[in-house]
Amino acid sequence: MNKLRFSSSRQTLTRVPDSFFSSLLSGRISTLKDETGAIFIDRDPSLFAPILNFLRTKELHPRSIDVLLLMHEAEFYGITPLVRKLQLCDELDRSSCGNVLFNGYLPPAGTSPEHRDIHSSCLQSNFQQFLESCDLCCLGPISDPGMVRIVCGHHNWIAVAYAQFVVCYRVKESTGWQQVFTSPRLDWVIDRVALNAKVMGGSLGDNDKMVAVASGTEIILWAICPDGKGNEIGVFSLNVPVEALFFVGNQLIATSHTGKVGVWNAITKHWQNQDVVPINSYDTAGSFLILGCNNGSIYYIDVQKFPLRMKDNDLLVTELYRDPSEDAITALSVYLTPKTSDSGNWIEIAYGTSSGTVRVIVQHPETVGSGPQLFQTFSVHRSPVTKIMLSEKHLISVCADNNHVRTWTVTRFRGMISTQPGSTPLTSFKILSLDDIDGHGGCAAGTEIGPYGERDEQQVFIQRVVPDTDKLYVRLSSNGKRLCEVRSVDGTSITAFVVHECEGSSRIGSRPRRYLFSGHSNGSIQMWDLTTAMEIAGKVDIKALGGPTEEELLELLDQCDLALTRTPDMSPAASLTHSSRNSISDTAGLDAGRQSLAVCSELEARLGLRMQSSFSALPAACLSTPSSSSSAAAAASMRRPASAAPSPAPSPLSAARSPRSNVSSPRRPLTSPTSESPSNENVPGQESPASSSSTSPKPHMNETSF
Repeated sequence: MNKLRFSSSRQTLTRVPDSFFSSLLSGRISTLKDETGAIFIDRDPSLFAPILNFLRTKELHPRSIDVLLLMHEAEFYGITPLVRKLQLCDELDRSSCGNVLFNGYLPPAGTSPEHRDIHSSCLQSNFQQFLESCDLCCLGPISDPGMVRIVCGHHNWIAVAYAQFVVCYRVKESTGWQQVFTSPRLDWVIDRVALNAKVMGGSLGDNDKMVAVASGTEIILWAICPDGKGNEIGVFSLNVPVEALFFVGNQLIATSHTGKVGVWNAITKHWQNQDVVPINSYDTAGSFLILGCNNGSIYYIDVQKFPLRMKDNDLLVTELYRDPSEDAITALSVYLTPKTSDSGNWIEIAYGTSSGTVRVIVQHPETVGSGPQLFQTFSVHRSPVTKIMLSEKHLISVCADNNHVRTWTVTRFRGMISTQPGSTPLTSFKILSLDDIDGHGGCAAGTEIGPYGERDEQQVFIQRVVPDTDKLYVRLSSNGKRLCEVRSVDGTSITAFVVHECEGSSRIGSRPRRYLFSGHSNGSIQMWDLTTAMEIAGKVDIKALGGPTEEELLELLDQCDLALTRTPDMSPAASLTHSSRNSISDTAGLDAGRQSLAVCSELEARLGLRMQSSFSALPAACLSTPSSSSSAAAAASMRRPASAAPSPAPSPLSAARSPRSNVSSPRRPLTSPTSESPSNENVPGQESPASSSSTSPKPHMNETSF
């Protein structure tokens, strides 16, 4: 072995039956011998030495031995007694009940529900026409149907999306978590989920819980009754792939980067589609939906009032602010300060652009008529900003360069942002995360890195380094330090995760507790108490560790074929839920295409490794540009993560007239049809990314048409 010779007897080597050595000496394994007759074995001699000593003496000296590496080597040689001893050593600090942060386990959902009946002959006819128009060879089998794809939460409820159905759970202090609702089995794979567990105003009567799912262009909305039965409210179509699905109050909102917004109004029970400027990011603030668009403008819609223009019954979309450089608004975050006067709140909006610029604008209550004023500008990113978060104490931005994070401290006076001493740089770090191309590692919408948490509290990032892993790193968003790490209690891969606060107790003075919910490849849900992790971290100094160390990173990469993964999408953020490759810039698109190479270079620099060149080979869909075929664009948009995180920014958008769709729309199986991809002539400024901002319409303030 590596020029080292070991001598032993046949009796010693064959002491364990059916091992590598018994097969070798009996001739069942071919051998290669040198001129002296010694058998060559291409293994590590430093690990073979303690194994040979164990065969001789049945003793193991653990000094300076890596238990995990030695166990893998013993498994190769088939030394079962040694493997069992090393497994006990490795599991000494592990338990199937997890650690002190482990809070609960929800087993995989029961038997799959029945298929949803297609009641309408019109729907059935449309669906049949769709099947006839599709190339059926592209509709392959569903991979991992029992895998958790998305987890989302609202109040004391969570919704868990599997491939073709969704399950809702509710927690009570007395009974714990209970399964409340299971949807019928659908004809297509779920890509987006939205949950509303506290409908304000009670317009739905007893049906005061709602859950919606989307795939491709289709959306189904259910109302959940107190007895757990679900009433289907309707099936809606956005006519283009749905890239974000969420509730603003009682209203269900669906958006697409192509410039489509769909709104279901809980009062009128009416679904309306609206054409707007191509959308790169969004956020919500109160009853306002704020849109960041590729023409450099921020718009807003008051969805609670559901304002319609009298002349054409279109939504009233108002422009709030235009970027001085007219760069695409790729990330948004709105912070509403506590009310300080009768005239209203200060509104603070942080946004990022396709050029990497971060800006903060503020709206004074006394100057509502004059619009927001530019407050600060930071030019610290060289790639498009994909996420941004303005909280009480910090400003956090993430760019497309492998989730590079920059943070600043925010100074406030009486709750309002202050220039004395102003925002000061705090830290710079990365949240390295490799995504799975073939979808076996989960759904992109279910693996958002964050930041998660309320804006007046410490927020966290969740880091999953490789797709097929049972470990997550929880890191403080303000400085990147590792708060804790969680490992699956049953060893299954983590395919989805979300951080959510639940009101576990109704006692006076009790506060909501923050939990990390992880969905797994076997369909189970595991819960981790981050409030306890925060309390423990507050009592002791947090380790200087951030993400995985070099040794931990190498261990994780051992489980992953880099040629089969892609680095973070150009728009992984919640705020950039659909920062489309079609609507930013040529530079941004090229950056996204080169991200695999960037990870390769980073690993070489940190670890002195040489990566295979095959790592830079990505599917064409990942590098699609506006000139790509419509099918590639549809595939790319289906992989684009849905925005589940808060990136607020109240912005008015001038409305463009568009046909409204009815509730009856064809069902989509498995994949979005290529024919649904929006044509360039219907989407303003989409001929080329470079010219999109210059050719996009530029309405004046408060105009109502493009």
